[in-house]
Amino acid sequence: MAKAIHSMIRVRDADRSVAFYRAAFGLEVADRIEFDDFTLIYLSNDETPFELELTVNKGTEEAYDLGTGYGHLAFSVADVAAEHARFAAEGLAPRKLVDFRHAGRRLARFFFVKDPDGYEIEVLQRAGRFK
Repeated sequence: MAKAIHSMIRVRDADRSVAFYRAAFGLEVADRIEFDDFTLIYLSNDETPFELELTVNKGTEEAYDLGTGYGHLAFSVADVAAEHARFAAEGLAPRKLVDFRHAGRRLARFFFVKDPDGYEIEVLQRAGRFK
């Protein structure tokens, strides 16, 4: 059976991206591998073995075109309202907290935030299928 181990995104400024993911999600650098033309930075925390891989292409100045195919990365948290308030206090500009319902039943409670490169990140209340 397959096991998901990481997701990769391209970022322009390694320090700014690492600082964002540390402040927002408590991710720390698990590994950093330098190549001539690019750097791979693996971020993780104690909650899960799944890692976020940041690829920094050296010499890239312009923002990446995220296109229409990219969706979002998602993190679950124990208290989404408290995290929303913490994100706001950290200056991370979270969007509004949403109570997502279908047929009168709550499916999820979440908010979105953008990282420094414009990637959308969903922060979900840990409940139901979002554990």
